[in-house]
Amino acid sequence: MLQINQQIAQELNVRPQQVEAAVKLLDEGSTVPFIARYRKEVTGALDDTQLRDLEQRLGYLRELEERRSAILKSIEEQEKLTSELEKAIKAADTKSELEDLYLPYKPKRRTKAQIAREAGLEPLAHDLWQNPTLDPEKEAEKYLKESDEKDQTVATTKDALDGARQILMEDFAENADLLKQLRDYLWENAYIQAKVIEGKEKEGIKFSDYFDHNEAFNAIPSHRILALLRGRNENILSLQMMSNQALIKDEDSADPCVGMIAQHFNIHDQGRPADKWLQQVVLWTWKIKLHLYMETELLTKVREQGEAEAIRIFAKNLNDLLMAAPAGAKTTMGLDPGLRTGVKAVIVDDTGKLLAHSTIFPHAPQKQWDQSLRKLETMCEMHKVELISIGNGTASRETDKLVAELMKNAPQLKMQKIMVSEAGASVYSASELAAKEFPELDVSYRGAVSIARRLQDPLAELVKIEPKSIGVGQYQHDVSQSQLAKSLDGVVEDCVNAVGVDLNMASVPLLTRVSGLSKTLAQNIYNWRNENGRFNSRQQLLEVERMGPKTFEQAAGFLRINDGENALDCSGVHPETYAIVEKIINDLQLQDVHQLIGNDKHLKQVKAENYTDDKFGEHTINDIIKELDKPGRDPRPEFRMVQYKEGVETLKDLKQNMELEGVVTNVTAFGAFVDIGVHQDGLVHLSVMANKFIKDPSEVVKAGDIVRVWVTDVDLQRKRISLSMTGPSDGSDAKPSNKPQRKQSHQAHKSGAKKSQKQPQGAFADALSAALKKQ
Repeated sequence: MLQINQQIAQELNVRPQQVEAAVKLLDEGSTVPFIARYRKEVTGALDDTQLRDLEQRLGYLRELEERRSAILKSIEEQEKLTSELEKAIKAADTKSELEDLYLPYKPKRRTKAQIAREAGLEPLAHDLWQNPTLDPEKEAEKYLKESDEKDQTVATTKDALDGARQILMEDFAENADLLKQLRDYLWENAYIQAKVIEGKEKEGIKFSDYFDHNEAFNAIPSHRILALLRGRNENILSLQMMSNQALIKDEDSADPCVGMIAQHFNIHDQGRPADKWLQQVVLWTWKIKLHLYMETELLTKVREQGEAEAIRIFAKNLNDLLMAAPAGAKTTMGLDPGLRTGVKAVIVDDTGKLLAHSTIFPHAPQKQWDQSLRKLETMCEMHKVELISIGNGTASRETDKLVAELMKNAPQLKMQKIMVSEAGASVYSASELAAKEFPELDVSYRGAVSIARRLQDPLAELVKIEPKSIGVGQYQHDVSQSQLAKSLDGVVEDCVNAVGVDLNMASVPLLTRVSGLSKTLAQNIYNWRNENGRFNSRQQLLEVERMGPKTFEQAAGFLRINDGENALDCSGVHPETYAIVEKIINDLQLQDVHQLIGNDKHLKQVKAENYTDDKFGEHTINDIIKELDKPGRDPRPEFRMVQYKEGVETLKDLKQNMELEGVVTNVTAFGAFVDIGVHQDGLVHLSVMANKFIKDPSEVVKAGDIVRVWVTDVDLQRKRISLSMTGPSDGSDAKPSNKPQRKQSHQAHKSGAKKSQKQPQGAFADALSAALKKQ
């Protein structure tokens, strides 16, 4: 364990003591959000990103140690463990190195080499290898035999030499030093070659970029390797490893790996009797034993790297969506657009409670436009609707026009309309959770409720949906689903706890994401609330069934109570440090905490060093002071909205060099996808995102940013839109000053609330807009 801690410390560039403390807390059941927020003294202020990396690496290294122990035990039981081998196994620092060393001793099905050894041909193999001056045919004659008591037969010299060849091939292919040498060489020099399978050109048109493609293994980006592997899985592409670029140009070139094997085992063609036979052994070792093995390993390595990058990008995009600005507690209409089946309309109050629902048919084939307007106006007037949330699926732009006319006809209602992403709404509507929440409501209306609520508070609503269904990843179905789920769950947990949760309003799914709370405990909290009314203090949590002191410690700081008995209960100050706040109040000679909260003058007088003790240091005291300055501060940005261009509703409406406004829906390794209001996101490639070199699109944009773009190309057949953020391609004089419209702090929004109500600047909901659609 000490060795693991030291290795992690070196990799994360932190002190071993920090790692040791964090590992201890994790092993005791503490969560990453709790450790990052409330145990800074213990870990030396490791942040949540460092802790997530530490947790992931800890899991890998512990698995490695378990495997190491199992291998040592297995070889020892075979009575083949030498001191040199034991030393090498203990020194291996990756799973592949460990498995290389174990390969000769790994129990396996009966191979041709094993059969040959049982027939007594191992001496023949080693004699010919060690002494190539021997004549293979003559030596083989010595090993001919008819069936013996073990039913072993060596009928001809060919049988004998074939058996000897199998023995050497297996020995060569299981040499750990050779495998490492080949692995290192191939990583630096090998190429992946992709070709279209004959006759699949039309069926696999979406993979046409890879019909004849070569790229170095160590340089291929994540999105490209995942695309190639998907093409192979769909039986469109064939993939092959080439040991170096020369083999791509000239298939008759000698493979350098064959030479490496020969050199490693000191095999050279000097015209001796056994040299040609040994050369054939080397060639077959590469072609039959090692080529496929190394190809599979290299593909696995780049696939894993590609998956890790894809998961990282998905996690970042998900974080941006979950942390998008909430529109707040306002009565909202949710519209789930449709043509033949109509537009589903629901109204929820400022707490998300369903007030009304109906279906209108403004579009073809019914075309009940005026009737639909009257119905919507009546519903909005009756329930004092402030916001209208429109799903971005089929008929969304047509429905957007309908709402625009509604707002024009009823200016007295002072409503705002925002188009939001439907991603995951259908998943929620058919879920067990939705059925429990709305048992009598039709599935289609449940989706509209989700569309309305995700505008009010995206975090609270999107936690009800499996993260993978929100659809902001690249090749999300091609990556390890367990690793993806673990990563995304971590993102959701971090986001929920960064914002905090209203204990008296939160749903069971939202409570489940709070540090330390299980699904059972979340349900118990919900049940307690239903039976006893609202919570008036955090201490009442201890009355909830199965809520013990440890769980209370983990969760209490992230659960907020507005208008409770203790003003600190609505802040991020943990109950365990309330005594420190009381001491500060007494020292400042104040009457109560209300005189301290938000009082900049008093808080500036507080010196952190005066309140430290054995458990809480300056990190904690400074956090308390910051929280008292702005209690319950929401880290999410300001509510904004995008203005889609009038008259641009389908791909056919797009023209080259057309200037548009859009919202970034997905950031990938190769660029960013932007929703410009035509039901198909356009791609801004990395090369045209800025007027300077950038390595990563996230240097320029993030999901939810509102950007100005220019159309560079439209492929109607493949439904692809190419966009630029650096200006029109015709070189006209448009000024491409295109800094993404970033959001101000939530507090700034609050202070300027009146102004922003008169001149709304933007919808958080667009951060949820049209995640990556099917390409």
